[in-house]
Amino acid sequence: MLDSWGRLGAEQHQAHYLHDANSVKNVVSAGPGLARGMGRSYGDVCLNPGGTVWDCLGLDKFIDFDPERGLLRCEAGVLLRDIQLLAVTRGWMLPVTPGSWFVTVGGAIANDVHGKNHHSFGTFGDHVRSLVIQRTDGQRMTCSRDTNQDWLSASVGGLGLTGLIVEAELQLRPVTGPLLDVDTQAFSGLGQFYQMSEDAKASWEYAVAWIDCAHPGSRRGIFMRANHRDASADNFDSGIPRQFSLPVTPPVSLVNALTLKPFNAAYYRLHKWRAGKSVSHYQPYFYPLDKVGEWNRMYGPKGFYQYQCLIPGTNTEAVVEELLAAISAANCGSFLAVLKTFSKRPAAGLLSFPSEGTTLALDFPNRGLKTHDLFARLDSIVGSVGGRLYSAKDARMPRSLFESGYPRLEEFLAYRDPGISSGLSRRLLGD
Repeated sequence: MLDSWGRLGAEQHQAHYLHDANSVKNVVSAGPGLARGMGRSYGDVCLNPGGTVWDCLGLDKFIDFDPERGLLRCEAGVLLRDIQLLAVTRGWMLPVTPGSWFVTVGGAIANDVHGKNHHSFGTFGDHVRSLVIQRTDGQRMTCSRDTNQDWLSASVGGLGLTGLIVEAELQLRPVTGPLLDVDTQAFSGLGQFYQMSEDAKASWEYAVAWIDCAHPGSRRGIFMRANHRDASADNFDSGIPRQFSLPVTPPVSLVNALTLKPFNAAYYRLHKWRAGKSVSHYQPYFYPLDKVGEWNRMYGPKGFYQYQCLIPGTNTEAVVEELLAAISAANCGSFLAVLKTFSKRPAAGLLSFPSEGTTLALDFPNRGLKTHDLFARLDSIVGSVGGRLYSAKDARMPRSLFESGYPRLEEFLAYRDPGISSGLSRRLLGD
């Protein structure tokens, strides 16, 4: 039985564990199936209910690292955590990283993950030099900027549907150490957020905001921007920080009408009080939730959904306000509410999520019909402005919104591997 990170319901799967690159061809050629890494996707992009998954965590070997150029070649099951721990002490780092480092390289590529620095470094796929993919027809293909470039574009953000990613070559970026200069500021309205975001583009590499979607008054929030610090840490511990775990799943969601408003109010006041400049290690800044193991249990036995949308364009304030108003009216707020802007830069993949605009991501406890009624309202707003939802986070997007939100979908379908299927592909592509 396997479930997604959203814990919306475990499904029966047959798992084949891949332990070395040489055995991949025989296993995959016996398909059909789906590659799976850490299973940190929130929805069914990492699930193949009733079918086979190829567990890639055994493909965890570093193949080559050039410390002079920052070129890393590794198997697809290597964790981003292990890359960071290897590279940072040697003066290199992943140019783009998502909000968790418990993600495989293959998963990061297949979902073309983004971080807090899209305006500076784009997406994860922008830094993939080459891929080796295994197709279910037995073909093993190398894709790079020079060879089979179209296959590279299809596989980056391709939801794992073009073939199993066996290995990748990544270009890392230089850093002087593990520390960041961080500037934290409170804001009291969306206009302030957008001004802070625009100002940050010129001189700050990382920028992200938390917004209090449960506050009945102004759209208050906390804006956090950061740059790499031009000094190394004298007492840098290259080990994995201590992690605390939720030991059990509570009988009801800990995120509810009684807890949400006081938690958000306390979070806002604390960070407003702590506002200003500080120095932070990269780990808590990039991966704050990784300090709490199994944090997804806090939503109770019914699990949760994450709704992450992109509102395209530069003048998006009114649409974001409409989304937040709908959430407030439904009394279905979230304390994990992240607001960021994306810059205008070419997408790395045919189905890459980021493009110029504003992205809003929120977690919602699964409350059945009430939650889905809210999603229908949000979908209507997003669809009316030509927006899209993030497939890596999705567990229920309507097919029509997927098709309208990803205009290069038909182009992508030519690269599908017919022997690879997921819950998401059957739901949104009809196969």
